[in-house]
Amino acid sequence: MTEASQTPMRVAIVPVTAFEQNCSLVWCTKTMRGALVDPGGDLDKLKLALEKTGVTLEKILVTHGHMDHCGQAGVLAKELGVPIEGPHEGDRFWIESLDDPAKRYGLEGESFEPDRWLVNGDQVTVGDLTLDVVHCPGHTPGHVVFHHAPSQVALVGDVLFAGSIGRTDFPQGNHQDLLDSITQRLWPLGDEVTFVPGHGPTSTFGQERRTNPFVADSRFG
Repeated sequence: MTEASQTPMRVAIVPVTAFEQNCSLVWCTKTMRGALVDPGGDLDKLKLALEKTGVTLEKILVTHGHMDHCGQAGVLAKELGVPIEGPHEGDRFWIESLDDPAKRYGLEGESFEPDRWLVNGDQVTVGDLTLDVVHCPGHTPGHVVFHHAPSQVALVGDVLFAGSIGRTDFPQGNHQDLLDSITQRLWPLGDEVTFVPGHGPTSTFGQERRTNPFVADSRFG
């Protein structure tokens, strides 16, 4: 478990599933109440993270409907009695089919109905924190990003990676939509924003604007 960010929000990254998906435990340091973002699997590992940090889980947040990100979200929500918020309803078809692809990929998955679908401009709360919801379609049609402006931290799922971008060859993926989501909705949040991707190391929007071969500013100049 690796940690990032500073007060008033802390972030602990807990890789889960065979895909090494970055599940993030985010919490409010004032209240010690938190959320798990994209609990795709390895629930024992996630519960241990809660125990070690002393965080009280109050909800689950989901960036998009792919199995490694939310295959176990419904299971955990029922077990711990917490609501699920996200993603955008554009990913309903992914979530409704979680049972089948989970079997194909050797992962345990279970479909669920979020307590709240999210749209661009929504906000979610974690303890006393307020995170902004940014709808970023392209990798999937209903993908959302969670941004905490005071901490300059964003949880971007599979939209953007250090040195790369999300795949768009899945059903209803769209390469141009993804490029537009990154350049028109993420870049305006600021170069100093540190982002936690769905896989791999963290980076900053500024670093990716300078060096990312897919979305660097030089590609669009």
